[in-house]
Amino acid sequence: MSALAPTGVPGGVPGGVPWPGAVAVSGGGDSLALMLLLADWARASGRPPPTVLIVDHDLRSESAAEARAAARAAGAAGLESQVLVWRGAKPEADLEAAAREARYRLMGEWCRSHGIKALYVAHNREDLAETLLLRLARGSGLDGLAAMPPLAPFPFPGFGELAVARPLLGVGRSDLRGFLAARGIGWAEDPMNADPRFARARLRAAWPELAKLGLVPARIAAAARHLARAREALEAVTAEFLAGHSRFENGVMTLDGAALAALPRETGLRVLAAALGRVSGAAYRPRFERLERLYEAIVSDGLARGRTLLGCRIAPAAHRNAWYGAATLCLTRELRRKS
Repeated sequence: MSALAPTGVPGGVPGGVPWPGAVAVSGGGDSLALMLLLADWARASGRPPPTVLIVDHDLRSESAAEARAAARAAGAAGLESQVLVWRGAKPEADLEAAAREARYRLMGEWCRSHGIKALYVAHNREDLAETLLLRLARGSGLDGLAAMPPLAPFPFPGFGELAVARPLLGVGRSDLRGFLAARGIGWAEDPMNADPRFARARLRAAWPELAKLGLVPARIAAAARHLARAREALEAVTAEFLAGHSRFENGVMTLDGAALAALPRETGLRVLAAALGRVSGAAYRPRFERLERLYEAIVSDGLARGRTLLGCRIAPAAHRNAWYGAATLCLTRELRRKS
């Protein structure tokens, strides 16, 4: 398993991340392998060990016992652990998304209160492939289909100081389990991974049929990485455009509307989303349908009247601020109405 070390430890994450870190552990094979790899790396490099965070979703009667078993596995590896419980009523609709949100919120709050800047998660090659297929089924665009980055902002608003690290994206699930087996360590199979209520579980059950069509995880993950490179190229073009065709002062952006309208549509939509995000400070992009309608208004009539999106008002700039001629646009935060 030493071949996993370059991608299975913090040094394999481009740019590095702050340490000490926390590692999310469910008791399954992926997260247990990551926990042990991080512990080995920390021990060998003289660094403090990671803290293990275990979330009990409280969705099944066995969940508390499973969380305790994961905590015992952490203890056997010489690591401290914390069990975080998702308390309260659970939604009936979109339970999978709600559980994910609760999980990240609980771990994010713990990390923030303990000065931890990076949460390590065990997403691997199969997770890359599954995520692409699930988002493809939802009609996602390039950003949704592109591979998860190995180092990314925390996927929950309000935790801007916290990063998520995914050092195992190039590693297969079977390799991780082989590593555990070689060390004589067992792991639990999370029943949620086979629960047909969840889309990811249904997809995993379909892998044998998909493989008959040549749709194997390694190839799909490779496609996701290709898309990630395309995303990076578009992000570079977006940054270059905004550097040359916009001004941002005191929370107000003026934008060259004529140049924006002349861009290829995919690039123009990305530039517009980035401009709105910078002004609003939102951690997420606007819904694609609304973004496209706004961009179409800019292209068709130069945005003859003001519109709002993502907490911003975008309208033709006043004459004194028309740095880019008559088509200059002005983006400001939308004033909240008093109740």
